[in-house]
Amino acid sequence: MTANDFRHDIPILTEDHRIPSDTSGIELYVRNKRPASMNTFTNEKTIVMVHGATYPIGSLYDVELDGFTFLDYLASHGYDVYAVDVRGYGGSTRPPEMEQPADSNPPLVRTETGVRDLGSAVDFVIKHRNLSKVNILGMSWGGTVAGAYTSRNNDKVNKLILVAPQWLSTKPVPIDTGGALGSYRLVPVGSTKERWLSAAPEDKRGDLIPEGWFEQWTEATLASDPGSQSAHPGHIRATNGPILDIRQYWTANRAFYEPKEIAVPVLLVHAEWDIDVPLELAQNFFTSLTGAVYRRWVEIGEGTHMVLLEKNRMQAFQAIRVFLDETYIPAK
Repeated sequence: MTANDFRHDIPILTEDHRIPSDTSGIELYVRNKRPASMNTFTNEKTIVMVHGATYPIGSLYDVELDGFTFLDYLASHGYDVYAVDVRGYGGSTRPPEMEQPADSNPPLVRTETGVRDLGSAVDFVIKHRNLSKVNILGMSWGGTVAGAYTSRNNDKVNKLILVAPQWLSTKPVPIDTGGALGSYRLVPVGSTKERWLSAAPEDKRGDLIPEGWFEQWTEATLASDPGSQSAHPGHIRATNGPILDIRQYWTANRAFYEPKEIAVPVLLVHAEWDIDVPLELAQNFFTSLTGAVYRRWVEIGEGTHMVLLEKNRMQAFQAIRVFLDETYIPAK
């Protein structure tokens, strides 16, 4: 296996869909990438992905770094890959409250809404490709969404991949900065680099994000919320429902769902310097997955919560692909 095993020789086809959610007037944006020559579709080779609480799919999974994106990588290895923006994010419909001042309405897009939107995307893909189940991947808050969905719908999930998923915490969670919560928050994209790098030891920050990558990520992230650029230049809007759920579930010692109810194979990917989901949380979550057919934990050295966009991203990409590629059944 090479350090960079992206298949440059595989032409990739991109197709964008807008699908109905379970709420009138709310459409969900779904991006599909697959090999251009692909004409046979299977449960095992199909993936549906969902993002975290702050950044949409175009910011997390489809930013071109070193010539290719995470979606490109998976597609180049023969996967039919779909990524969905939950309502309020990226290319999906933003609830009308997001066009009003944030303090005019309560927090938008609770985790339960994310689970329903992921479910709409899964049902669309299953019908679109005439399948019975798909693989699912979620990161951070998206890991909660993906885990909760799977715990209720094991029959629709082949394998589950979770990158730094949320779990119970006895300490404050950094994404929750405290104070009153409006319907959404404004995220100053260009100035997030300092917080991003602060998770790493000081002497390791200089090369964590390769040259030019942060600028490419910033451009893609701002482009994901063009409606915010006139009123709030340099910012994107992110819904506060996930933050309210941190307060009402994860730091209140209440699990939003039961990991033991996940019955499919699970891969947990975590990075050494993740301060949003510290090592102890990842361990506690992993040991809660008692119902999985089998489970695996891959720890990436020299990486933060944003490891999928850092110098060691290929370690995560390859671990995910190997897990998806393998045919494994525990011995009896």
